[in-house]
Amino acid sequence: MKKNRPVNLDISTIKLPITAYVSILHRVSGVALFAGVAILLWMLDKSLSSANGFAELQDTLNSPLCQFIIWLTLAGLVYHMVAGIRHLIMDAGIGEDLEGGQKGAKIAIAVIAVLILLAGVWVW
Repeated sequence: MKKNRPVNLDISTIKLPITAYVSILHRVSGVALFAGVAILLWMLDKSLSSANGFAELQDTLNSPLCQFIIWLTLAGLVYHMVAGIRHLIMDAGIGEDLEGGQKGAKIAIAVIAVLILLAGVWVW
């Protein structure tokens, strides 16, 4: 083994392919969904606690900040779902090569963008 091989320690110079970004963001969206589910469970608990709790939650849901948080949670869910379906398709042997993986990543990003915009229209 050569001891004088080049070593690149500057992460900012490494150019990752689009498939890597889609895969990394899939993992990030899964972690973000963990927090989003906690918020949604708190909302469910608040709405089921009493009639006053339900009315307070309705008032809270009308605030732009709360609507933005709901939209972010839906965006994370959409991203995670579509990227997960992409991974399942690749597990079935479709699009495993470099070209197929790049096409699949681009298609997934396009579908994700449309669904996130639709979720925004639905929330607002």
